[in-house]
Amino acid sequence: MALFTLRSLRKDFGIKEILKDASFSLDEGDKVGLIGTNGSGKSTLLKMIAGLEHSDGGELWINSSAKIIYLPQQPDLNEENTVLEQVFADSGEQMSLVKEYEEISDKLSHGHGDQDRLLDRLSIVSERMDMTGAWDLETNAKIVLTKLGIEDLEAKIGSLSGGYRKRIAIASALLSAPDVLLMDEPTNHLDALSVEWLQSYLNRYRGALLLITHDRYFLDKVTNRIIEIDRGDLYNYSGNYSYYLEKKAEAEESSLSTQRKHAGLLRRELEWLKKGPKARSTKQKARIDRAHALQATEFKQANAKVDITTTGRRIGKKVVELNRISKSYGDRTLIKDFSYNFTPEDRIGIIGSNGAGKSTLMNMITGSLQPDSGTVEIGTTIHFGYFDQHSDDLADNGNLRVIDYLKNVSELVKTSDGSVITASQMLERFLFPGNQQYAPINKLSGGEKRRLFLLKVLMEAPNVLILDEPTNDLDVQTLAVLEEYLEDFNGCVIVVSHDRYFLDRTVEMVFSFESAGEVRLYPGNYSVYLEYKKDEAEATSNESKEQVSKDGKEQKNSIVPTITTETQKQKAEPKKSSKVSFKEKREYEDLEVKIPQMEAEKTEVEKKLYHNPPTSHIELQKLSDRLAELNQAIEKSTERWLELADRL
Repeated sequence: MALFTLRSLRKDFGIKEILKDASFSLDEGDKVGLIGTNGSGKSTLLKMIAGLEHSDGGELWINSSAKIIYLPQQPDLNEENTVLEQVFADSGEQMSLVKEYEEISDKLSHGHGDQDRLLDRLSIVSERMDMTGAWDLETNAKIVLTKLGIEDLEAKIGSLSGGYRKRIAIASALLSAPDVLLMDEPTNHLDALSVEWLQSYLNRYRGALLLITHDRYFLDKVTNRIIEIDRGDLYNYSGNYSYYLEKKAEAEESSLSTQRKHAGLLRRELEWLKKGPKARSTKQKARIDRAHALQATEFKQANAKVDITTTGRRIGKKVVELNRISKSYGDRTLIKDFSYNFTPEDRIGIIGSNGAGKSTLMNMITGSLQPDSGTVEIGTTIHFGYFDQHSDDLADNGNLRVIDYLKNVSELVKTSDGSVITASQMLERFLFPGNQQYAPINKLSGGEKRRLFLLKVLMEAPNVLILDEPTNDLDVQTLAVLEEYLEDFNGCVIVVSHDRYFLDRTVEMVFSFESAGEVRLYPGNYSVYLEYKKDEAEATSNESKEQVSKDGKEQKNSIVPTITTETQKQKAEPKKSSKVSFKEKREYEDLEVKIPQMEAEKTEVEKKLYHNPPTSHIELQKLSDRLAELNQAIEKSTERWLELADRL
């Protein structure tokens, strides 16, 4: 049975047409993932179904008997409610019965009112609670809240952070048992364990689900249909996210094949027309008409993708050295006696529960926050790029036009291939068309703002890139491109994230915030970390079962080893004298000029060799030899430059 149906629905915001002719239905048991680039209209579509946004045409039919609950990215909660009161807000009759039962019980215990009438009413309420399952409401609420990391059930909503409010809104939506759940980025602000629990819960959920999320593991496990919004059009795929990727690739390949065939046929027809055929016969006239029709045929190009082509800068051997740092706030210790030497090749993932101290560690790494004890040493060549999760810089510039925001960084941008483009051209590569570039920032969607902020950070050419919850509000297409960019990024990458897929793709070591300020190091990506934790749990379980040996003495099983700050491999070589001679200073300055010159010559040689190769075998050999000499010289000179830069 259809729960709601869209027929030819349209939505236009003036500068962008969100929906052109949207049609689809959601049936009982459907679990649908809604995907598309930032600003494509995903959140708008959910708001229209929830009745919070009007359409500009078409029809939206909703089953009058269906209960629909909408969970936005930023839920609006009653700040005067306690956690439990807010969770029960959408529980309808169940909550009313629980309250009435408690009120009657209180009156009976204090001897207030007509006792016989109250007992009769209590019997009716109890029977109704049996029928509706209201007895389990509070128990279920406590279980759900605990799984989502909420423990103080009497806390006022107004005293809680945005992350905790989102968790309470999720709990409230789940416990209200709707027929349709509309969820916009439910995994934002959840740690990995909470995400896995929610994933498991939704797999068992009997109602229908329409979901927007950047978490590709979550999307793959929970959904049985994917709907893609692409420039106003809706495309339906029956299957999970993996199935969508497979069919999307096939569809794009088929479309390209069709376009190639069309181009070939059009070329032949145009050649025939150039010969000047006379339309004397019906057959010739039909062919001329067909040629004109072929010319008029338009194909929808493949969906544009973000093009991250910004250049970086050279990085010295010394990046950041943390020496026995500690940080506490009151009686709470966030980081205790932690040491680590970052290297230019590091790909670090930082995980931990909300409030564990991840952002505190980031701020100490960048030098914006001082530790209570210990030292932080930052290399002289280091330039940080900090993509913080709140994008505070955008909030402070909300009235600024998009193009002006980027021009404050630079009006010209050097790309990875050495070419120079304007800020406007760079915006187009990040999917901001010309008309959108002159709109104020506060008119952008949440995802578009995050994409703009990412562009600004990358345009500043960092060599240490810190990404704090980068997957929040970025679409899956942009995340895929960002992951590829990080693979080739020439510098150190530090990622704070709860997104399991993103961590698996981008990191090679995990910093895990444990209890009492301990930060433990695990080699590998997030999936490898989970294996370590699983082995640790099994070893601990075995240890508890075998604490006493046959002779009565205690035994200890070995726990899976992790990297500690004491056993961490020392990547830096023994320090040389920091004194630099006048001759070495001159050498450093010469290399600053020489290396770019060699790189420019290398580019020219490659163009000649690969794009316009000489016909002479002797000349070809000369170019190949010169390219090899340049590669060797650039590598040697760069190593020397890095050594001198460190000492300077």
